[in-house]
Amino acid sequence: MTAHSRPFVAHGFPDAGGRREALLTGFEPTFAFEPVDPLPESEFADRLRRIRREATVAGHDVVVVHADGIGWYHVSNSYLRYICDWVREGVLIVPTDDDQPLTLFSFFSSSVILPPAGEPLLVDDIWQVGTWGRETYNRPGSAVDKVAEAVAQALARQGFSVAQIGLMGDATSSGYWAGLKARLPKCVFQNAHAIIDRMQRVRSPREQALVRAAAQLADIGIQAAYHVIKPGVTDYEIYAAFTYAQMSRGGETGDGYQIGINRYGTHCGKPYGHVVRDGDVINLYISNVTYRGYNAQIARMIAVGAITDKQEEVLEMCVEGVRRAAALVKPGTLVSDVANASFEPYIERGYLSSADSRTMPYNWQAGEDGGPRLVPRRYVADEDWERQGRKLMHVYPATHGPHNPNVGHSVSMPKFSHYNIASNNHDMLEEGMTFVLHSQWLEPEVAGCNVGDCYLVTQTGAENLSCHTPLEPHRVRV
Repeated sequence: MTAHSRPFVAHGFPDAGGRREALLTGFEPTFAFEPVDPLPESEFADRLRRIRREATVAGHDVVVVHADGIGWYHVSNSYLRYICDWVREGVLIVPTDDDQPLTLFSFFSSSVILPPAGEPLLVDDIWQVGTWGRETYNRPGSAVDKVAEAVAQALARQGFSVAQIGLMGDATSSGYWAGLKARLPKCVFQNAHAIIDRMQRVRSPREQALVRAAAQLADIGIQAAYHVIKPGVTDYEIYAAFTYAQMSRGGETGDGYQIGINRYGTHCGKPYGHVVRDGDVINLYISNVTYRGYNAQIARMIAVGAITDKQEEVLEMCVEGVRRAAALVKPGTLVSDVANASFEPYIERGYLSSADSRTMPYNWQAGEDGGPRLVPRRYVADEDWERQGRKLMHVYPATHGPHNPNVGHSVSMPKFSHYNIASNNHDMLEEGMTFVLHSQWLEPEVAGCNVGDCYLVTQTGAENLSCHTPLEPHRVRV
């Protein structure tokens, strides 16, 4: 047999007779996905009106908005997509006066992404800055400097050489802002990102429909994963089944979620070649399924065959935590009351002494003195990892508890600031808010769980957007 005729092998797992492609044979979701059209231009026009009004109140003559390319065709924030539906990197000039046009500077990263998807709305002129660098393009120069120069010149042409300029961006924007400040020394620059951040608290009815569609895609992906899970299947195949099911129906990306499989239910990461076995506990942590720029988040657990009594207790406790929190969701409820209710089952069973997020143990916390915590160094058997010539020599997570000292957070567009569902958040829930409620507990080498649903606050209560798969653990008979 020649090298070209050998069956495909991924990390030592041969594809016998096209098994991988056959795993989804016969799969049909239990419900029909409801696609949603892109947001109409009128919605973006209303956003622009509100942004300009707040900029006027703040005294800004113009707002400059930046998002950078961060690799693998992603951008560092969603400001440009929120304002004008531009999915690439760019710098957008938004004059406060509504009789002046929006101007976009883009195409200064190497991402090969062209419209129609993402054609900017409300923008008149788009300027291609170009890619720069000696080694890659044989064009001496810096893209950051070229962008700053082009934007500064455009601002001066529009009469903003002496102006108050609002800035919207993130940590990747610092070089661009420094360039503008050096070139426009008579201008006053102020952070203005809070204008859009405040607009993320409550979603419009059309936005709600997009989050609902994203949650439906997550549910369909979960159902596809359930369809293929059985002993002998790998985490790669489960992840691929989820990805195919949601992306084939309009999901934007296939890298916004995690899968974890081990004997305890404590693993959460990317697939690495784990083979499903009797006694495994699987976590599907769907951190992000995105549909037309909006995402949903849910989490599910799967028990393969018989698991320990301790694992059963942890699974039951976390499911109950979500249920108690969800029962309180309605307009006017304090966010802190929702969070506190979610941890009542933990306190009743002796896992926690308090729902206070300040004192609660959690998986990623530092040491007791505020310094770094040493991750325990100890050999942990993992035959699938060792088959690939590696060993697991540390215990993860470093300490017990939920992932974080909260029960959830808002869901909206990628890279926007979250509000957290935690004991220290005393805001009231409002109609139109969308968030995930996920209860978690990981005790290294003992037991773990991460389950959650995506919720929309309605006029009278709550809608579970991820209602097409049960919150309770899925059972695989062996």
